[in-house]
Amino acid sequence: MGVLSNLEPKDVFSYFERLCSVPHGSGNTKQISDLCVRFAREHGLKYRQDEVNNVVIWKDASAGYESAEPIILQGHIDMVCAKTDDCAKDMAKEGLDVRTDGKSVWADKTSLGGDDGIAVAMVMAILADDALPHPPIEAVFTVDEEVGMDGAVALDCSDLRAKRLLNIDSEEEGVFTVSCAGGIRMDSVLPGAREPISGETGYRVTLSGLLGGHSGVEIDKGRGNANHLMGRALYMAMEAVPGLRVADIRGGEADNVICRECTAQAAVPAASAAAFEGFIREFEATLQNEYAIGDPGLTLTAARTELDAALDAKTTERMLRVLFALPQGVQEMSMDFPGLVQTSLNLGMISVEEDGLHFTYSVRSSIASQKEMLRRKLRSVVEYAGGKVSERGEYPNWQYQKDSALRKLVQGAYRDLYGKDARIDATHGGLECGLFISKIPGLDALSLGPDLKDIHSARERLDVASTARVYALVREILRRSK
Repeated sequence: MGVLSNLEPKDVFSYFERLCSVPHGSGNTKQISDLCVRFAREHGLKYRQDEVNNVVIWKDASAGYESAEPIILQGHIDMVCAKTDDCAKDMAKEGLDVRTDGKSVWADKTSLGGDDGIAVAMVMAILADDALPHPPIEAVFTVDEEVGMDGAVALDCSDLRAKRLLNIDSEEEGVFTVSCAGGIRMDSVLPGAREPISGETGYRVTLSGLLGGHSGVEIDKGRGNANHLMGRALYMAMEAVPGLRVADIRGGEADNVICRECTAQAAVPAASAAAFEGFIREFEATLQNEYAIGDPGLTLTAARTELDAALDAKTTERMLRVLFALPQGVQEMSMDFPGLVQTSLNLGMISVEEDGLHFTYSVRSSIASQKEMLRRKLRSVVEYAGGKVSERGEYPNWQYQKDSALRKLVQGAYRDLYGKDARIDATHGGLECGLFISKIPGLDALSLGPDLKDIHSARERLDVASTARVYALVREILRRSK
């Protein structure tokens, strides 16, 4: 008996638990892709698995729906791997330890991957149900959505016939997403090499206790980014304690995750040790005051440690000036959708390696020109400081369509099932719909999903009752697609 075996819908949660049993972080999707292929074979369904591990599964229309227009049901099979500090699990090699109290589903000490494993589980349950009336179904399971939508970028859509796409990758029930931001990942390197420590005191500086979250969904929640705040703290410390040298800065789980913890190592002149420690205590109070609401658990500490080497003072100053100058978070709010973030960027990962400082930004905007503006701003600052910038994972925005037959169909089904109107919304998060629309002319798309909280973190929770309602809605949409 599975841990989720008593939850309804049984088939959905059975497939979800099966998916959770294999590791499937972004870039590590072979096992889960093969699991999807085995599913298709078990049910005698036509399938295609491509070289990057995307899987497409076809199911013919049920009786009476042979002339109906096909529909794409789509989700991604990769997840963001996050875990608590005391979790010993190797998420690259081990599956998840799912838990439930009957109301929610979570994974013990790790992220759950409900984003977007629950979509794949729903589609599997639909494909396995031969009693459900439905049009021709093209099930598309993409990889590496969380690291730049690489699977959707690589996907060959030439054998897809559908002009309707139901993407099951939203995290709020009753909210239908019809537009999203475009984005790009930008990787920067500022060159520098370590030199021996001499007559200095070493410190390990830790900024922790932040909530973090998804940089598309939760960038507007007033939460601090530990990488960005560490850059600010060290810059201010350098001004307060001349001669400070950085030995290491390290933080971040993924470029699209708001960093919740960052550690640094720094060397200061021995005579300035007390001043440095005093500055850290004072600056902790400053940050706690600023983030009293958004991140009430924030702490900034410094502990003495042994160091052998650090970057020279001039290189340290150059790097910290760049980190201090570069923006973070919300840049513009939308005028079309009140309350929606229009443009933002997130300093997702940072580290000091042998060749210098490496850091990665995720840039998002629903306005192409503003995405381009941030791209140029990052390049301008980094290249002026002697660094290099490379780009990857660019994806287009998804523009709102005023006239959508699919939207009307889904709205009607939701209203009839639940006696209320759904909310039509846009998201600052990236969705694969924009890429599919760019590849399939005339595609009509909509994104929906069940309630998921704190995705991309070890606090992630999937609502059981919401999952059941959304699954019923998807089935009803298929019944009405005759």
